[in-house]
Amino acid sequence: MPPLPHDDATHDEPTHAEPGERDVVPDDHAELPVPVSAPMRHAKVRAFTDHTTVGQVRVGAGGSVTIGCACGMTLTNGPGWSLDEHIRLHRAEARFLALAAVAPEGIPRLVPHPASAATD
Repeated sequence: MPPLPHDDATHDEPTHAEPGERDVVPDDHAELPVPVSAPMRHAKVRAFTDHTTVGQVRVGAGGSVTIGCACGMTLTNGPGWSLDEHIRLHRAEARFLALAAVAPEGIPRLVPHPASAATD
């Protein structure tokens, strides 16, 4: 069988390096990538803390059920949705808006942001 190129005796790199055999030298001139996920994580946390329910659930005449949100909005049930569904939608919208505001420019989106871009 003829020798394969990787069997060449002039090949000085080991095929398997033990720890410490190859020292990686950092390039002091290389720019480190900006951790994009940090601003997005912070935005998500802010949305979570800014949109927590506050106070107690109030049951009104005709079966309406409401609770306040820390942002000042009153969340309520409706003819086709529950209070829980409104809370979940409200939090999801808040999270979307917060994340979309800090997302890297040029990232592909399902929903145009800012929303006015949809009508341009």
